[in-house]
Order: sequence, then structure tokens, then C-alpha cells
Amino acid sequence: MLLLLLGIVVLHVAALVLLFVSTIVSAWAVNPNSSSDLWTNCTTLNEVSRCDPADTGVWIQAVQALMILSIIFSFLSLFLFFCQLFTLQKGGRFFLTGAFQIFASLFVMSGAIIYTVMNSEWVHESESYGFSYILAWVAFPLAFISGLIYVILRKRE
Repeated sequence: MLLLLLGIVVLHVAALVLLFVSTIVSAWAVNPNSSSDLWTNCTTLNEVSRCDPADTGVWIQAVQALMILSIIFSFLSLFLFFCQLFTLQKGGRFFLTGAFQIFASLFVMSGAIIYTVMNSEWVHESESYGFSYILAWVAFPLAFISGLIYVILRKRE
């Protein structure tokens, strides 16, 4: 049982770290001379680097908000799991923890979908998707699977 709990916590922390990295790092769209993320657009010309704030469009603000909400809900889910681990009755299920984690996965999925659809309006065609964008998509199934595991999990002695 201890190994199962440790595995669940490791899966949850891995999803949380992926959410943090994908939200913070400037690599949602990249090419050799520039990179774009949710917060800035950086370009390098003649060894001079220049970063401009992100577009103020509604869609990028929605993606920013959804990614931040996914981090908050995933962190709250981890906190709730530890609280419920010590307070839940024997045989009880971690429904609240699972719901928060599933919401976190849905938020990151929604943010990544919006970015995918609206990316062509903001980012130049020569740029390709960066590793932060890919990490956001990897965080989605990890968070969703850990949320489902929490819903199925029962507390034992």
C-alpha cells in the first residue's frame, strides 16, 4: 500500500512539475532566431536579444489563465490528498482530490487547444511548437490519469 501511495504521489508531482515548466519556460513556439511563450516574444538579431510582452488578445489571456488555474488546482489536489489521507474514514474514496486533479487536466487541455487553434494569428509560420507546448500536452494525460486513480482509490488501514 505504501508503494502504491508513493507511486500516486510521484505521478502527481511529475504532472505538477510539467505544468510549472510548461507555463514558465519561454518555448511554446521556437525557431533559431526567436521563441514565444505565454508571456513574452523574444527575438535575437545580430547577437542582440529583444523581448516584447505577449499579445494582449483575449485568447492568450485565456490560455494564461487556464494554465495558472491548472497549476493551482493540481497543487490544491495534492494538498487535499495529504489532508484526506489523514482524515478520511477507512474505506472512503478520494473524490474531492480526484475532482480537483481532473479539473486541472481539463484546464491544461483547454489552454493547449486554444493555443493550438489561435497560434497562427500570433506566431510567425516559420516557428514550430516548442518543448513547453509539448510538456503541456504531456501533463494533460498524466494529470487526468492521476485524477482517475484518486477517484478509484479507497483508503485502507
